[in-house]
Amino acid sequence: MKMFGLTGWSGSGKTSLIVRLIPALIRRGLTVSTMKHAHKGFDIDHPGKDSHNHRMAGATEVLVSSPRRWALMHEIRDDEPELTLDELLPKISPVDLLLIEGFKREPHEKIEVWRESVGKSLIARDDPSIVAVASDGPVPGAPVPVLDLNDEEAVATFIVKRCGLKSAIRGIL
Repeated sequence: MKMFGLTGWSGSGKTSLIVRLIPALIRRGLTVSTMKHAHKGFDIDHPGKDSHNHRMAGATEVLVSSPRRWALMHEIRDDEPELTLDELLPKISPVDLLLIEGFKREPHEKIEVWRESVGKSLIARDDPSIVAVASDGPVPGAPVPVLDLNDEEAVATFIVKRCGLKSAIRGIL
């Protein structure tokens, strides 16, 4: 399984790009999964649901299953450290490409999503794991190639080539 990341400051458009990249990569015949880092606590469960009640009662893990999907929630208690990317990878089923959003400090290759309008510095200047920048305009002093943020096909082509993946569909990179 190949993995490739997208990083950038909050509000730069990482999620919007991933949501457009997934179908562009699937059209090439690739299987794609995603992993996202959340900086704050998050919840995919809702108060009043049985699974939420199980977690609130102290269950370490709660697995919910239906005919359409399943989800495993694991509670990290106050004395437990957050899992690293390397610790999380074995928990995901193998696919052709795992797109990773966030995990900015991990050493895997990534594209930085950067918009001048966000008003933040370019991370790529100090991070050798960033191999390209996707932006909606010029990127002064970019130390890596700059891709058009609005051209998901070009970004998908860059990722496919960089990861050494082969399209399952003839004529599409």
